[in-house]
Amino acid sequence: MRLDLNVSLDPTLGCGQAHRWVKKGNVWEGVLGDNIVTLEEKNGYVLCEGTCDKDMMLDYLRSSDDLDIIYGEISKDPFVRALADACPGMRILKQDPWECMATYLLATNANVKRIGAMVDAVCRTFGKDLGGRFSFPGAKEIAGRSCLLPDCRLGYRERRLFELAEKVADRIIVPDDMAKMDRCECADSLKAINGIGDKVADCISLFAFGHLDAFPIDARIERILSEKYGVSGSYKKLSAFAEERFGRYAGYAQELLYHSGIILGSQAQVGGSQPI
Repeated sequence: MRLDLNVSLDPTLGCGQAHRWVKKGNVWEGVLGDNIVTLEEKNGYVLCEGTCDKDMMLDYLRSSDDLDIIYGEISKDPFVRALADACPGMRILKQDPWECMATYLLATNANVKRIGAMVDAVCRTFGKDLGGRFSFPGAKEIAGRSCLLPDCRLGYRERRLFELAEKVADRIIVPDDMAKMDRCECADSLKAINGIGDKVADCISLFAFGHLDAFPIDARIERILSEKYGVSGSYKKLSAFAEERFGRYAGYAQELLYHSGIILGSQAQVGGSQPI
């Protein structure tokens, strides 16, 4: 299946937004729902195999995002403009809300390799075998077989994941309802979940619920904001600065800033193990 889309797969799939994509040669392989999907960048289009659902793929890659407009707006900042010029075609993904919530709950205080290992363990333990790869399990699958969670070696995150799965399975937490909320309501609802703070709430708001003005801030972003813009302080203060500086597409600026060392250093992306 051919996808006619302005997208650069390496920075989009290898930047750490989602943790189930692996690059094999020139082909990216990932799992979306119950499908093992491969994507390969061609001259002006993307070759997609593993699913016939074109609308689903275009939605996942946020084809409706006009990168010319987005890059144009965030490029009012000179440093971001240099990053955008060096990394064209990077897109924010639209991830499944439950999977994104569970994944970023696991991602607290962990590097990319560790996050990938934990997500893979959860999928292998609770997911459906698709033939070499495993689906991401639903909340009911985890809540109903919690005795298997220790096998996943999640550490302190184990209890948090079980609590989230149980509440989603019992519809105490309804991801589809969060999708209807504005950014502030969404963030507040997410932060009411055990284990989710400001940064993780902003990640989920950006990658699952499409709040493109969300600007996740961790130690790396704090350092960049301090070194490049002379701004430091609380999460609230840094968020306000980012909103003012980068506007409605601050999430795109954040992804470029987060990987600025790699983008400007032209470091090669290897099998999905490096951010870009």
